[in-house]
Amino acid sequence: MHTPAPHQRSGGLPLALGAHLIWGLLPLYLWLVAHIPAVEFVGWRVISSLPLCLAILAWRGQLGEVRTAFAQPRTRWMLLASSVLIGINWLVYVAAIQAGEVYAASIGYYVTPLFSVLAGTVFLNEKLTRRQWLAVAISTLGVLLMAWEALASLGISIVLALSWTAYGFVRKLAPVNALTGLTVEVIVLLLPALAIASWFAQSPAGSAILWSWKDAGLIVLSGVVTAAPLVLFAMAAQRLAYSTMGMIQFLSPSMVFLVGLLFFGKPLGTAQLASFALIWAAIALFVIDLLARTRRA
Repeated sequence: MHTPAPHQRSGGLPLALGAHLIWGLLPLYLWLVAHIPAVEFVGWRVISSLPLCLAILAWRGQLGEVRTAFAQPRTRWMLLASSVLIGINWLVYVAAIQAGEVYAASIGYYVTPLFSVLAGTVFLNEKLTRRQWLAVAISTLGVLLMAWEALASLGISIVLALSWTAYGFVRKLAPVNALTGLTVEVIVLLLPALAIASWFAQSPAGSAILWSWKDAGLIVLSGVVTAAPLVLFAMAAQRLAYSTMGMIQFLSPSMVFLVGLLFFGKPLGTAQLASFALIWAAIALFVIDLLARTRRA
């Protein structure tokens, strides 16, 4: 496998694990705001994330990096693309959870690591060992089994997988730090987010957020829930090989899968149980190989 420089490796794994731990528990938070339309929630999610991002950048004395990112054409276009990708991903994911398609969302992020490994090997020339290729093959079989059980909602899974893989790939190549990149993305999405919030506020039903202190508090929390894992993920992506990031991404959909099973009470079929076992066997094999190579290095 492609091995990053030492300064890139340090701290990458804990950052990636922290990001996916938050994402794995995200359906529980979205359950609390399920009565808010997905489009409106995503709009407020963007709005509430901006003050937090700007405050952290100001505290770190890095506000000038936002202006620099907008001033550089290559960086500006890359972050514009990542903004569109993350906006699509947020909207589809929130709508899927609100519609009870927890397993479809889980499958989408099970497929994502396979796309990430493929992107890393094809576009970044990252090499996999035989043991890691075996892990990819086993996990592919597990994903195919799981997808077969949910053909009706497979479109949700594919959109989530493609949008997130492309987002991670662009953010890995974008020459900005994690928080600056996220701040630029939120600024790009701010205008449509404000338009969405304004439209719901003027609709006949009105905006639930503007008339409920509980909902307002939950929306403010969405800024933290949004910014923290994305910053951790972007920082990890700059420190780890992209194919390694891909395999670690099995953690959050596994947690979403368990949340759907234990909290939302979704029935678990035989094929889903078998695919779950195969995927975790693949993860174990990949991690064993990664630890062995790290120990030798």
